[in-house]
Amino acid sequence: MSEFSKADMERKITLEVGDKAPEFEALNQDGVKVALKDFIGKNVVLYFYPKDNTPGCTTEACEFSANYDQFIKNDTVIIGVSPDSVKSHVGFIAKQNLKHILLSDEDKEISKLYGVWQVKKNYGKEYLGITRSTFVIGKDGKIVKIYKSVKAKDHAAKVLADLVK
Repeated sequence: MSEFSKADMERKITLEVGDKAPEFEALNQDGVKVALKDFIGKNVVLYFYPKDNTPGCTTEACEFSANYDQFIKNDTVIIGVSPDSVKSHVGFIAKQNLKHILLSDEDKEISKLYGVWQVKKNYGKEYLGITRSTFVIGKDGKIVKIYKSVKAKDHAAKVLADLVK
């Protein structure tokens, strides 16, 4: 067997619009524990990305940050999630001047809960990793929109446009 287990390969969680968003807790960039329930009464854009300081992930994070004020005006919190450490997030935020929350999912539990920790292929080699995805969670804690396997460029603007429709 390869470096990941058969159970990991077979485990596939499929969330749908209308489902209650799975609850989680994780450390933010300040080392403070944050839970999804902390944001009941606000919209939440929960976006999953593979790695800090990589080209696509940097583009996506910077675009969410550039639109931060517009999201706030629409009563929306932006939360980025990756398997990076808190320390990595601190450096990423400082280097890119990001305004929004980043959560550390080093154990991949949040990514697994949302079904974005999946088998991927690169040059014929299989490995487990995050499939870039975004979940928009309404003020009631239910999923209102899902973006799967997104392209980083212009994604934040699309999410914002859909949110203000």
